[in-house]
Amino acid sequence: MVYLEDQKIIVQGPATVDNITALTKQGFPLLTGANCTVDLSQVTEVDSTILSMFLEWLRAARQTSCQIKFINMPSSVASLIQLYGITELIPTEKDSLEAWTITS
Repeated sequence: MVYLEDQKIIVQGPATVDNITALTKQGFPLLTGANCTVDLSQVTEVDSTILSMFLEWLRAARQTSCQIKFINMPSSVASLIQLYGITELIPTEKDSLEAWTITS
């Protein structure tokens, strides 16, 4: 489920191949205003399809001049973003970027 609360777009529950299309569509009408903060703290399960949702929302936000930012990123999503080499494309909280450093 995707909904607006306290001027944040909340993504709740699983974000997987089974429901990513529905979540993406639910988010489009919420991408309004100058700043769009997407809170991922209530996401319970993810797979790589969540990245397609991020990219679709980024594209839609640019069309409405909305500055989108993703907060409370689960570590599994941060790992996927690094794995796919798209850290520069996904706007996040400044403070969380250092926590994303993955060492081998």
